[in-house]
Amino acid sequence: MSISQLESFDSIYTRACERKGGPEGLEALMPFSFSVDELMQFSDAELLSALSKQVFQSGFVWRVVELKWPQYEQAFFDFEPAKVLMLSPEQLQQRASDPTLIRHQKKTQAIYDNALMVHEIALEHGSFCRYIALWPEEEITQLWLQLKKRGARLGGNTAGYFLRAIGKDTFLLTNDIQGYLKAHQLVDAGLSSQSGLRQVQSIFNTWQQQSGRSYADISRILACSVGDNHL
Repeated sequence: MSISQLESFDSIYTRACERKGGPEGLEALMPFSFSVDELMQFSDAELLSALSKQVFQSGFVWRVVELKWPQYEQAFFDFEPAKVLMLSPEQLQQRASDPTLIRHQKKTQAIYDNALMVHEIALEHGSFCRYIALWPEEEITQLWLQLKKRGARLGGNTAGYFLRAIGKDTFLLTNDIQGYLKAHQLVDAGLSSQSGLRQVQSIFNTWQQQSGRSYADISRILACSVGDNHL
């Protein structure tokens, strides 16, 4: 597909407004995104907590995870990476079978594995928070791939949802957005492949240049313009 054949963002925005009660109704649905300086205020422990929560929420009832998360903060030392890495396999197993938590061995192990990732990236870049905050949004799919490669259970949309949860500007490949891309034949590779993600990134970069809006806004507006609006 040539970028010149791409539907203009103005057309997408107009259609989304028609479906959501006009500009005021649509704008009320926009997600939040933080600036680099705002993102830099997070600690690595806070980001590990948010990352771990997203891993547990993937494929699970979100509300249950939210209700249990204070117990996770206590069980995992407020998610301080160095303290999490001191846990023995036996201690991790105890937490994976704790009835006050969610009994899931692989997701519990992922807390440890992702603490190791956070620790290693902090050694390389000064902090995990800095690594995330300074990553350029026009290459955000490459950050998804790095988190998937270096971390645990961060494939699919999990890395993207983590970034959205902490306010890092990113688009998402929700069902509605994937449906749009396929219906318009905008991607000729799998959406989880490097080639496919590069194509999607180029499309969103074009819409960002046309609109001047955040990638999170563009993603939400596109989702509101089509399908069943799985946000």
